[in-house]
Amino acid sequence: MSTQTAMLHVRVDDETKEQATQALAAMGMSVSEAVRLFLHRVVIDQAFPLELKVPNAETRAAMTEANEIIRLRHVRFATADALFDDIETNSGQ
Repeated sequence: MSTQTAMLHVRVDDETKEQATQALAAMGMSVSEAVRLFLHRVVIDQAFPLELKVPNAETRAAMTEANEIIRLRHVRFATADALFDDIETNSGQ
């Protein structure tokens, strides 16, 4: 039994494509297979297969801080030890 297929073109920046290709390859899957799997889940579930939410205030603040760190090339911690100390101190919150 032969199934006809159609070509699907998706635009994505080069870096995202490369990172996704590497991550999917580590899972034993190609980008094409991942897209097919995604579309099959949409058909089966009649829903988007990922939970999408509007970020809350804490998440938006973290995203803003991360973007500012990237923009200024400024890190919050001078050393990895300082980072781990902060994580240990605040992990009980």
